[in-house]
Amino acid sequence: MKTVHTIKELQAALSTLRKEGKTIGLVPTMGALHDGHASLVKRCVAENDVAVVSVFVNPTQFNDKNDLAKYPRTLEADCRLLEACGAAFAFAPSVEEMYPEPDTRHFSYAPLDTVMEGAFRPGHFNGVCQIVSKLFDAVQPHRAYFGEKDFQQLAIIREMVRQMHYPLEIVGCPIVREADGLALSSRNARLNAEERQNALKISQTLFESRTFATSHTVAETRQFVEEAIAAAPGLRLEYFELVDGHTLQKIADWKDTSYAVGCITVFCGEVRLIDNIKY
Repeated sequence: MKTVHTIKELQAALSTLRKEGKTIGLVPTMGALHDGHASLVKRCVAENDVAVVSVFVNPTQFNDKNDLAKYPRTLEADCRLLEACGAAFAFAPSVEEMYPEPDTRHFSYAPLDTVMEGAFRPGHFNGVCQIVSKLFDAVQPHRAYFGEKDFQQLAIIREMVRQMHYPLEIVGCPIVREADGLALSSRNARLNAEERQNALKISQTLFESRTFATSHTVAETRQFVEEAIAAAPGLRLEYFELVDGHTLQKIADWKDTSYAVGCITVFCGEVRLIDNIKY
């Protein structure tokens, strides 16, 4: 595996491979890699001739400077994991490389980006679209891989690709969980032992709500989740929404959609965790 730090060097290497007819896959990441990322990389390696993984903590998608400062950065360990997974390139640019000047582009994909994370983190998805579009332009992949844990992000990136006519396939990959059910996240590294135990209640509640939902209304299911998190030690619910998985709009009745998804964001101590489940 080769680690490159500039777009010019990456494009030069990929140009040669592309001329040889090689297919190129991209896995965009912010580093602090775990088994969830590894599952994306392994799928990318399996489905493409060349797997490129970006490792870049993107400042424009953080609306909380403290969150940006505390985000874990573990490039050496990340590169070891990527090499073990079979990646061909780790692309680890500097902020100056990706943003030689301020990116003033504005991306708007309402109503997908105005609800849930879009409502609670103003500007977040604009920053996501800025960096992902820059990576698509730099790598020009045939396929790009994203985790379904960031369910809303995946929907918005699909829409960006559709509207901007990027000639690539977006591949969504299932959530990877710890044996006890906790969704893998780079932010989990910031949890202490007690918080890590408390965080289990998030996935447990989602799994229980799926069973609960088979005999209860949407409103009752939402209340069930809200009350369970409110009663859990060390957790503070930011939101729980039951939405149509395609439009991300709230549903009032299970009959409103054949693709119902519950999306949740919870603060565990100071750490903001997200998860989702299909009903």
